[in-house]
Amino acid sequence: MGKLVKLKVNETYQLKITLEEIKPVIWRRFLVDSGIKLPDLSKVIQTVMGWSNSHLHQFVINGKFYSEPDAESYRESIDYSKIRLNQVLTDEKKSIIYDYDFGDGWSHKIVLEKILEDKKLKHPECIDGKRACPPEDCGGPFGYENLMKILSDPDNDEYEEMMDWLEDEYDPDFFDIEEVNEMLKEKDFGCISFEME
Repeated sequence: MGKLVKLKVNETYQLKITLEEIKPVIWRRFLVDSGIKLPDLSKVIQTVMGWSNSHLHQFVINGKFYSEPDAESYRESIDYSKIRLNQVLTDEKKSIIYDYDFGDGWSHKIVLEKILEDKKLKHPECIDGKRACPPEDCGGPFGYENLMKILSDPDNDEYEEMMDWLEDEYDPDFFDIEEVNEMLKEKDFGCISFEME
């Protein structure tokens, strides 16, 4: 499995997460306790990004896969249930990958921007971000690009169908940091728990 490093659990990590292969860029900057366990970090990511936690996910760290144990998985992965972030991400400017929804193929790059030794957190906190997360099940980066093209042209043959599918509630430029921070105060960081596919 490789060597895991043990650090002080009371440091605060400032992380920046960016959804890859999307233009204009969708990103969030947030603070977590460095000792957060990877399953809880996943819940924080779901909340700050705006995903619904309705698909499988994994972390990719130094070429190894970390996720929930899954006997049906086609690749070997490390059970992440007891692994803390500060065991696998220790240096500023280093990064890890978070993959979500293997069908759509959303990949996120997470960079450890700063280690804040004297900032104590009661709960994770989002401090900045840009743009709304793509709608769930829209087909990954290619499907999202196509959706944005359709929504930008009310004369497009598929415009009404897509607006019905989105229930007229999607604004790609909107990000509500106050709502995200309210959800992060909740027990599971506002993350909705669904039965995974």
